[in-house]
Amino acid sequence: SIEILRIGEEVRMRFAGNGFLHNMVRILVGTLVEVGRGERTAESIPELFGNKRAEAGFLAPAKGLCLQEVMY
Repeated sequence: SIEILRIGEEVRMRFAGNGFLHNMVRILVGTLVEVGRGERTAESIPELFGNKRAEAGFLAPAKGLCLQEVMY
């Protein structure tokens, strides 16, 4: 799941899942930023699943990412 919060000028994204691939969250953030900039539509996202990595958004920088909790 993805929770997106806007706090003033800051946008926070919270991801939860039972497993993540290498750089998956950074790719998701880059893709969502492109949607926010109008560079791609939200409707185009489902077609990215199962396709090549190059078709998704840019790799967002790791700066600002924080692992908060691991649940078993």
